Amino acid sequence: MKKLKDNKMGTMPIPKLMLTMSLPAILSMMVQAMYNVVDSIFVSKLGEEALTAVSLAFPIQLIIIACFLGIGTGVNSLISRKIGEKDLDSATNAAEHGFILSGVLYIIIVTIGIFLANNFFVMFTDDSKILGFGTDYIRIIMFFSFGRMFAQAGMSTLQGTGEMVKPMIAQLIGALLNIVLDPILIFGLLGFPAMGVSGAAIATVAAQIVSMIYILVVLFRKDNYIKLNLKKFKYSSSIIKQILIVGLPVAVMQGLASIMLTGLNLVLASFNETAVAVMGVYFKLQSFVFMPIFGLSQGTMPIIGYNFGARDKDRLMSALKIGISSAVLLTTIGLIVFQLFPVKLLSLFNSTYEMTEIGVVAFRIISLGFPMAAVSIMLSVSFQGMGDAYISLIVSFIRQIIVLLPTAYIFGKLAGLNAVWFGFVISEAVALIGVLYFFRKSYRTKILVWTDAA
Repeated sequence: MKKLKDNKMGTMPIPKLMLTMSLPAILSMMVQAMYNVVDSIFVSKLGEEALTAVSLAFPIQLIIIACFLGIGTGVNSLISRKIGEKDLDSATNAAEHGFILSGVLYIIIVTIGIFLANNFFVMFTDDSKILGFGTDYIRIIMFFSFGRMFAQAGMSTLQGTGEMVKPMIAQLIGALLNIVLDPILIFGLLGFPAMGVSGAAIATVAAQIVSMIYILVVLFRKDNYIKLNLKKFKYSSSIIKQILIVGLPVAVMQGLASIMLTGLNLVLASFNETAVAVMGVYFKLQSFVFMPIFGLSQGTMPIIGYNFGARDKDRLMSALKIGISSAVLLTTIGLIVFQLFPVKLLSLFNSTYEMTEIGVVAFRIISLGFPMAAVSIMLSVSFQGMGDAYISLIVSFIRQIIVLLPTAYIFGKLAGLNAVWFGFVISEAVALIGVLYFFRKSYRTKILVWTDAA
């Protein structure tokens, strides 16, 4: 076993550590959120059909995100725990297995994209323009998804060691390049042909590939805490199992968001396609609220994983408390913005009168659940850091599938479109109760025992 130097996750004061670990991820996530919004703003200038097509494609993109986040979270958690246990060899091997799993998932995604993309859009509309836009867009995204897959594998490896700045730079490169390429490829600037919605997809994958190249150069050529050498890679079913124990529940949990959004789009499409466009705009705008929370969680999870491995209760709980309070503050700011400025937010997307009328009600109702969601997200991160990601999956399944979808459907049938949005608030309340129950149980059985043993 290699000798380890001290890692900042076990020595640096927690408030300073949280800031240095989370701030780079938060900044990069904010740029990601800006890209999501700018991308849709450009697409909206092509017409409501184009915006609706991209909105309908979003659930498939969520599945892709679920795949790379699942592997990334599993690798991140295992690396941080193994470093906490002073086992650098296992941490390195975990990172190498992450790249192998990413390659396998890419092959699966490409196969799905080739054969099933068009069938997905037919479920929602028979509009030929929307079908054409959507199918072309998602096939490009899926076929070139290797850029996002391998970039995430590299970033998760670095994050698991406590390195947050280089992953931030990788995400900034991808997001900023995407923003620059969008108008060029969508509208045909600087001598490029106008490619419309397909141009938006090409801009996205091109930026992801450049981000991947950067992170791979950093990972294999620079001085990092762990050294990867795929030539010396040794397959281990035990490491695969440990990655999947954490990663698979996270992937399924993220995939549930796709199922939820697909179900909601079906509910909303029964009213009109404008409601579907509103849902798409909401999910892009709410990323400004929740992307910083996900950045905070990226910085918090390795701290929890390391100190769980090191059996340091005080540092683990301190990180979690700071994470929760910061997340609640950020989402409260988001709540205020969505309550006071819904018309201005919708106007960014060339909203029609009908779209604005539907969106104002939706934004004000859905945003009521933001602070509750913040607590649930951060407590779920603690489960992932401790290797119990299945608990996060259970809570997510209850929130999105057991509560949100049926509630939205029933309320819509009984009281109309405006009542659909209350399903979000009710589901967040139920999820909060569930996550508090599970955390109390885990705290007693997995953390307090350290004190008792001492």
